[in-house]
Amino acid sequence: MFITSRYNNLVILKDTLQAILRDQRPGAPAPPEVERTLGRTIPRSSSQAVVLTGIRRCGKSTILFQILRRAHASDYVNFEDTRLFGLGPEDFPALLSLLEVRPAHGVIGLDEVQEVPEWQRLVRALLDRGRTVYVTGSNASLLGRELGTKLSGRHLSFEVLPFSYPEYLAFTGRKADGKTLRAYLDDGGFPTYLRERDENILRELLRDVIHRDIASRHGMREVRHLMNLVLFIMANTGQPFSLQRLTKTLAVPTVSQTSRYIEYLQDSYLVMSLPKFSPSFRKRIVSPPKYYSVDNGLRRANSPQAAPDIGRRLENAVYLALRRSNPGLAYASERDLWECDFVSDDHAIQVCAELTEINMAREIAGLSRAVRLPGRRRRPLILTLNQTDQLRTEGMTADVLPAWKWLCEIG
Repeated sequence: MFITSRYNNLVILKDTLQAILRDQRPGAPAPPEVERTLGRTIPRSSSQAVVLTGIRRCGKSTILFQILRRAHASDYVNFEDTRLFGLGPEDFPALLSLLEVRPAHGVIGLDEVQEVPEWQRLVRALLDRGRTVYVTGSNASLLGRELGTKLSGRHLSFEVLPFSYPEYLAFTGRKADGKTLRAYLDDGGFPTYLRERDENILRELLRDVIHRDIASRHGMREVRHLMNLVLFIMANTGQPFSLQRLTKTLAVPTVSQTSRYIEYLQDSYLVMSLPKFSPSFRKRIVSPPKYYSVDNGLRRANSPQAAPDIGRRLENAVYLALRRSNPGLAYASERDLWECDFVSDDHAIQVCAELTEINMAREIAGLSRAVRLPGRRRRPLILTLNQTDQLRTEGMTADVLPAWKWLCEIG
């Protein structure tokens, strides 16, 4: 039996395809292997497709391998394998025939599915056959659009980020304290970088995402403005920027072009945005968002700062920790009067490297206004590198905590 590629007219023997799938079977993990916190919330069996999304090299495949190793019977297909280039819908029947060798209750992992056109048809066919299907992908918009058209109501989505601080400690074998927090704020959480300690890994990762996940997918011949945009945002994490300001600052030809580039960066998980809190929907969508990097190590390696920016790195780490468990996260401010870094359903949080007499009034002012915003009663909290205190002022009691302790508690 043959499989014909619609892209290059090559013919692959079914036996060759079978050999490729055999070669791809997950082997023993490279030490050290960390049991990801997210993995505890992912169902072990489901009638819906379980979708893991996130930036390249953040650990999606490792989580997938951990799931497959627990299954009594499992199959795995990595669609980034160059030997599968050109695989298309006309090849799905042959691929299904190979995957149906397992029992009906077997588990199947499909890695980087965005590389295959109409991949959702393959997933639906496997679900219809009673298989539990896990899917990984590196493009939020593409996955969401295709899931919505063919698998509406038949998928569960989970976002995978690089290592959290507790996972970083487990991987490096270190203990939680102010010193290891500083190291985490420098290193970030990409497993391959932490294992090999080569800065070029993080620089090459950024180039791969820009060229392979964005430029190639969207037919871009010129990436200068796109690269300038991501480097500028990484250098200025935690700052609100309007599209007009970004366009003018970076000399992008048009605002609409800047808007598209921001969308591409967010789809590829390089950049994440934080909206401004407002009970008014109109104000929420017109207010400039803040932007954060998916990883502090990636940010540092690609956008080096002349002066130390430990406060911004700390704020970026807190944002990533909150993003994992607070879908309604926002920042709050009133121009030239006050600002609160993060507002969730339960907390109002300020982040600073060190709380001093100079910045205390500003931090307290932001908290006192944020806890009075509409919604549930919020706990006021100030996170620093290594301070513990309790401040009673402005009619509230604000806890000052070392961020490393808080990051371990939130997970």
